[in-house]
Amino acid sequence: MLRLSIASPGTAVTSFRKASSASSTSSSFHGVRINRQVARILTVRREREMEEGIGKRLSRKLDRQWKKSIVVRPPPSLKKLQEEEAAEEAAEAA
Repeated sequence: MLRLSIASPGTAVTSFRKASSASSTSSSFHGVRINRQVARILTVRREREMEEGIGKRLSRKLDRQWKKSIVVRPPPSLKKLQEEEAAEEAAEAA
């Protein structure tokens, strides 16, 4: 693409812009693959619910209850680290 701009009266400055083309790499399709896997999992789940006679409304209600029941806890490695630090502080204080 050729761009023409006037720097000052009577002079013209031309600049070339490189046409940007989106190059596709294998990593750019990673998100698509994950989305497909999630869609497949949700479809299987929905089909199972339909076989059991669970309607969409009840399904959403159960899903909300399940999400509310999740308890966020630190990973075991962090818990162990915190215990070690507490033991060191207790040893220093004593």
